[in-house]
Amino acid sequence: MRIFSLLILLVVASALQSQVVVNENVKHSKYAFPLVASKIKATVCYDANDYPVVKKVAELFVSDIENVTGQRLKLADEWKKGKTVVIVGTIEKNQAIRQLASNGKIDISPLEGAWERYLIQTVNHPFPGVDKALIVAGSDRRGTAYGLLSISKAIGVSPWYWWADAPIKQQKQVSVKVDKFISKTPSVKFRGIFINDEDWGLYRWSKRNFEKERGNFGPRTYAKVCELLLRLQANYLCPAMHDASMAFHRIPENRLVADSFAIVMGSSHCEPLLFNTASEWKRDKMGEWDYINNKEGVNKVLKSRVDECAPFENVYTLALRGLHDRAMNASNDMDDRKKMLQEALMAQRQMLVDAIGKRAEDIPQAFTPYKEVLDVYDQGLELPDDVTIIWPDDNYGYIKRLSSPKEQKRSGRSGVYYHSSYLGKPHDHLWMNTTSPTLMYEELRKAYDMTADRIWLLNAGDIKSCEFAVDYFLTMAFDIDSFNFERAANYRTEWLCGMLGDDYRAEYQDVINSFYKLAFARKPEFM
Repeated sequence: MRIFSLLILLVVASALQSQVVVNENVKHSKYAFPLVASKIKATVCYDANDYPVVKKVAELFVSDIENVTGQRLKLADEWKKGKTVVIVGTIEKNQAIRQLASNGKIDISPLEGAWERYLIQTVNHPFPGVDKALIVAGSDRRGTAYGLLSISKAIGVSPWYWWADAPIKQQKQVSVKVDKFISKTPSVKFRGIFINDEDWGLYRWSKRNFEKERGNFGPRTYAKVCELLLRLQANYLCPAMHDASMAFHRIPENRLVADSFAIVMGSSHCEPLLFNTASEWKRDKMGEWDYINNKEGVNKVLKSRVDECAPFENVYTLALRGLHDRAMNASNDMDDRKKMLQEALMAQRQMLVDAIGKRAEDIPQAFTPYKEVLDVYDQGLELPDDVTIIWPDDNYGYIKRLSSPKEQKRSGRSGVYYHSSYLGKPHDHLWMNTTSPTLMYEELRKAYDMTADRIWLLNAGDIKSCEFAVDYFLTMAFDIDSFNFERAANYRTEWLCGMLGDDYRAEYQDVINSFYKLAFARKPEFM
């Protein structure tokens, strides 16, 4: 009988203290837990009162096991008696996990009040009628999701199984050995991607194939994006915003889909308060997008958007730029421009307080000094201390600016907006992602060390062709200390071998080294 044989780290490579082992010797360990064995199929149990994403990842996990073994595990919305059970949930809402903690069988104290952490542990005889349980407990809803999906990855289901057709190796039996493991707090609080320049790739494919009935982007497409982010231990999405694709918030179901995956929604640097100015501003109904002559009209529309989105988890962009990523019409006098932007940002901030009912400093907000906005910021714009400053790169991988010693003291700290794909003058680079991993690591590490640990956003184009960059960027954002220059240089090979096996590791590395050497000299799109 063929048994899955693999030694793999449970999460990122820095978690050296914990391993998931899946092989034929597992059964000899007291920590052994059979998911599918000759006479055993585990039951996956969650609490019906837990967050929706817990049920969703439990369903994904059951599907993952079926894709590996052909066997479908039972799924229950309460803990059940049985030889082996997987109990998954948040420490806040899962009663079985709280009971195990109160009985001293597990220690959840490191998770209390923590951000996106999880515990994985095997427990013998946790309840009457249960021989063994695999406990996946999260400090919050995303921590729980990351914990369970990390086991999926360990048994051979790549986060890229759908987006990149990463193969799933078939196995007859799957057992795991997990000593007690508690994940670290992620290095960066909000980690995600911006879908951009999607007109000729993702938009056309979704329109013609995946959501033909809608003829555009919609909930089915975004569900796949959100699942990918969860599997990559990310939490933040700025949706597509070109004219061609349907604006995210024009379809209310999109918000429900994102929330069901526990994904935090944001918007790009030119979209204030989650409002897509490129396609949602209707001049015939709303007047001109002009803060000098139509201030009330602009504020009315933005307030409406905040009211719609207030029930959900968001990072709100404070911004005032012109339509289609251009400068806002305003006086040529820099002091006048500063005064206008200052007034607009303070008005947006008050809208958040009024709609959400929290203190302004408790609502995640971001401000990106990009292009002409940087000139206004340098003129002395008074940005509230709790707002995160997001520093952009120069569109070619070099971060233009980092926080000064004074800015490093801000409570909102800082973040980065980084391009792996770019449409704009003087050079586009959309065809293939050629940014050197070592350059990315150098620039992002430098930014992180200067307080850019609050928000990391990657312009990922329409995801296709940027799959590696997305994985690499988000893996660093989750645990940047697991990287150094050597791992940065070898990570693409590590990524490929994780999907395709180790048979051609040396060949992969040789091709990758040559690829980046040639592309660094001149990007293919520039020739």
